[in-house]
Amino acid sequence: MEQTKAPKLILASASPRRQALLAQVGLEFEVIPSSIDEVMPPKGLPELIATSLAEQKAMDVALRVGEGIVIAADTVVALDDSILGKPKNEDEARKMLERLSNKWHRVFTGIAVIDAASFKKVSDYEESRVKFKALSASEIENYIKTGEPMDKAGGYGIQGKGALLVEKIEGCYYNIVGLPLFKLGCLLSSFGIKIL
Repeated sequence: MEQTKAPKLILASASPRRQALLAQVGLEFEVIPSSIDEVMPPKGLPELIATSLAEQKAMDVALRVGEGIVIAADTVVALDDSILGKPKNEDEARKMLERLSNKWHRVFTGIAVIDAASFKKVSDYEESRVKFKALSASEIENYIKTGEPMDKAGGYGIQGKGALLVEKIEGCYYNIVGLPLFKLGCLLSSFGIKIL
């Protein structure tokens, strides 16, 4: 009996963290980063913003490749009613970390999966809560010197030295890293792709 060939998976992201997470669960995939301009609206529901940006990234790559299952994700950090994107410079990173100090915040990752041949699309989001310890000025400065805050939503990376800033989390850890694996498995199953 001939075995059906699994569809090609494409990750629409240059993020080394997302690539590592997909590899961690044994998926084989190609990386084709999206070229959309990620404009973060100043207002709006963070879960809808994250999901919309993920859908735009997935569609951008799906239109270019013509076939395969495209996976895209976007992570946003929300503190009260503010959305914290990636800091543009050290001063912005400092302000973000000062605001997050000793507070709970929420992390949302929107995920979109699109079949590039049929344009069948499923999308969803995951939400986690993160509590920062009270940060001293020197801890903030030392963390900024690592360079880690500069390409991360909210100005920190929980999978790196940023773990030292996080007192506790509620919800999916992988969501905070940038790709909620449980949710992704659910979305891929609607395309007949079983990770396990």
